[in-house]
Amino acid sequence: MLGAEIPFPRPRREAWPELVEEPSPPGSGVEDSAGQGIAATATSSSSSSSSMAQRWEEEERRGAAPLARDPPRGGEAAGGEEEPLLRGIFQIGKRSCDVVLSARQLRWSPIQPESRGGFPNRPKFLKVFVNPNSHKREATHVYYEQVAPLFKLADIKTDVTVTEYEGHALSVLKECELHTFDGVVCVGGDGSTSEIAHGLLLRAQMDAGRDTDYILSPVRAPLPLGIIPAGSTNVLAHTLHGINHAVTATLHIIMGHIQPVDICTFSSPSKLLRFGFSAMFGFGARTLALAEKHRWMPSNQRRDFAVIKTLASLKPEECELSFLPLKNSLQGSQEKVTKKKERFKKSDSKVQWHTIQGHFLNVSIMAIPCLCSMAPRGLAPNTRLNNGSMALIVVRNTSRSEFIKHLKRYASVKNQFNFPFVETYAVQEVKIQPRTKIGHDTEENVYLHATSAEVNYPWNIDGDLMEGASEVHVRVHPQLINLYGVSIDELDDSKAMCSCL
Repeated sequence: MLGAEIPFPRPRREAWPELVEEPSPPGSGVEDSAGQGIAATATSSSSSSSSMAQRWEEEERRGAAPLARDPPRGGEAAGGEEEPLLRGIFQIGKRSCDVVLSARQLRWSPIQPESRGGFPNRPKFLKVFVNPNSHKREATHVYYEQVAPLFKLADIKTDVTVTEYEGHALSVLKECELHTFDGVVCVGGDGSTSEIAHGLLLRAQMDAGRDTDYILSPVRAPLPLGIIPAGSTNVLAHTLHGINHAVTATLHIIMGHIQPVDICTFSSPSKLLRFGFSAMFGFGARTLALAEKHRWMPSNQRRDFAVIKTLASLKPEECELSFLPLKNSLQGSQEKVTKKKERFKKSDSKVQWHTIQGHFLNVSIMAIPCLCSMAPRGLAPNTRLNNGSMALIVVRNTSRSEFIKHLKRYASVKNQFNFPFVETYAVQEVKIQPRTKIGHDTEENVYLHATSAEVNYPWNIDGDLMEGASEVHVRVHPQLINLYGVSIDELDDSKAMCSCL
């Protein structure tokens, strides 16, 4: 039997839930409710598996009376069916079954991955990348102990690469025979996921004969990407699955639940820098750059140290931001800006580009909501996975205490944008051009030259550090990649919790 030991007291015999085996119609598989409950698996001996199967079959032969049903209560799902307490894949007899435990009922139905009818997206052969250095070196254990057994039960074949250096997955994706796989899976953190997403899209451009140095209209990724959370940060996994749980993510992959997702290109004036889902410039990037210099520290300590030290030396970046807003999407921010001395400058009335200048503590550009434990509602709660826009969040210069209040709001139910120094916009394109200072930067211990083109600035792209040029152009490309998971609209944001940060 495969599964995790049930973490609550075993009920007495007379309190056993109703046992129900659900028939599995030909050509169908398991109906999914993984996004509604917490998936759980466990390991045990084959003898215990047979014992459980025999016990359940004996109960059915006896005709054990099910518990009487009460009127629907708050804990029941729509249609009178109770919400699951636990869910997992168990071997019952010689069959792999999807088992769901609710407060009053235990039900199961056979998994039939060999059936193609009705579930065209269910994978048969996956390319898997495992980053062994992710979060306390747990990724390898997570994959082989929790994920691989589920793939085996679902009759999914895998080709596994344990990465050995940064950029290893990218090199493999450029050369491997991608057409032989049904999907690609990343077991790691946001940095690993971002590298693989970038590799998949870069490979798509190469196969299409596109110039990879400058891409205006990229072609879609050829395969869906699955994300198994096993890193110090798992914003993408949390956003897709509603919980930072490896087994839940695995079940979405097994069942072939695919969501088209928007992604961005980050380009200098002369070439493509990379693909990515989100980016920070300013405080968020400086914090990551400092943390990367102290990778010898445990991940949680490294993060806290970097945040505190960056706050202690908080300083704004002088920039010019140009952006192309969506129609009717200024979200009330234009009224706030027109009250300031620095007003919008329309550079081209035909394309409706807008420009703002000033000193900014942080600039965030996000094509997805970016849920995490530090921001359960998301770093950009007003955007979605595939609405064809980016959230531009601009934090102007303010006092350290006010900026800290803004940061704390992300973890609360209060609006983190309800400050006079914070502006938000829904945009299609953004250009960021920092204005280089002249002199010695004591924090970075470098001398800043007068020519801005000679200076590289840190960017935080999906938790991965990138040194950007003086001007970076960001474009959103709707539904350019498919990811295994569910739509955020199907998740209860108010209950979303994880331990990814």
